Amino acid sequence: MATKKTETVQKSEVRIAVANVSSDLAFESPATPAEISAAVSAAISTGTPLVLKDVRGRTIMVPADRIGFVEIGEQTERRVGFGSL
Repeated sequence: MATKKTETVQKSEVRIAVANVSSDLAFESPATPAEISAAVSAAISTGTPLVLKDVRGRTIMVPADRIGFVEIGEQTERRVGFGSL
């Protein structure tokens, strides 16, 4: 019986606060933190909507003038067991 090998895919956790909306947008993106940061900077400087994709292929669009903050973090590997700290 063959076992599946897990692919190491770079994922970033993204959280975006939108002005006048009570909840944040939280999703995982296949883009690197540097790529996401560049997209946010470009959207804010040009006034165009921020457009990002999530790991499922969905498109997230936020108007640049409505961005409250963007939190970008790298996904950490989950450890299992009592000895993992």
